[in-house]
Amino acid sequence: MDIVVKEELKAYIDPLTQDEHDALERSILAEGCRDALVLWGEVLVDGHNRYGICQKHGLPFQTIQNTRFQSMDDVHLWMIEQHLGRRSVSDFQRGVLALRKRDILAERHRADQAQLQKESDGEISGPADAGDEDSPPWAAAPKVSRADMAREARLSSSQVTMIERIHKQAAPELVEAVKTGVISISAAAAVADLPEDEQRAAAAAGKDELKQAAKRVRESKRKPRKPVQEVLHSADGAAEVDPSRAAEIADALNALGEGPAELRQRIIALTLENDTLRQQLAALRKQVADSGMADA
Repeated sequence: MDIVVKEELKAYIDPLTQDEHDALERSILAEGCRDALVLWGEVLVDGHNRYGICQKHGLPFQTIQNTRFQSMDDVHLWMIEQHLGRRSVSDFQRGVLALRKRDILAERHRADQAQLQKESDGEISGPADAGDEDSPPWAAAPKVSRADMAREARLSSSQVTMIERIHKQAAPELVEAVKTGVISISAAAAVADLPEDEQRAAAAAGKDELKQAAKRVRESKRKPRKPVQEVLHSADGAAEVDPSRAAEIADALNALGEGPAELRQRIIALTLENDTLRQQLAALRKQVADSGMADA
């Protein structure tokens, strides 16, 4: 049986590093090709590296057929799910695979909705036309949320968001830098906001320049801290306050570290309100004490 290797499928998953490929080759030479290659008809779906090594050394191998595939999308989904379950896949690659799965399922969902619309409009009669070419050859596709993707890829939702930004906006050189570990996912997501020529220049300059580029992007997005008096101006009950006391509170917050502007504003307002209540309570106590002395 002739085995057909499609370059599209061979390149669908990031290739092994040279060290990983060498380790696999040593293992096969020592123990043989233990795992069967997965085929869809004559098309090789899983085991491209093992197949290449066996062909190179003239070693025997086994094959199995996956009869559930009905389209190339089915093949892609199966490949994605297989690799998402492997520990050797990097966080970035798992994120990219999860995004690919989402896109395939989203396209299937659109096809499902179009099918239902045609049935609703009477253009087709539904189940009776199950063999019609307009009928999708798959089960109804669910919508996939970012949280679902993150859970399947064993990532956080924020990591998925950053990987999606890199996937959409990053220059190839920046993507390669992430894949090889030259730059982190979070830093690459920041650099991806730059124009493509600046991304390329930073990637060409190396690790340090990529880090500096990420730092510049983050600093440009950082909101300047509001002046104390501006914060106090919108605080409830703070129309008449001692500026020195307000500055004292702000300095104390600075010593504790930065926080959201809304939280800083609220803390200052509540502290000033607490000061006012203490003063009122002290005045009432003095008034009560003075009244008691007068009665005596």
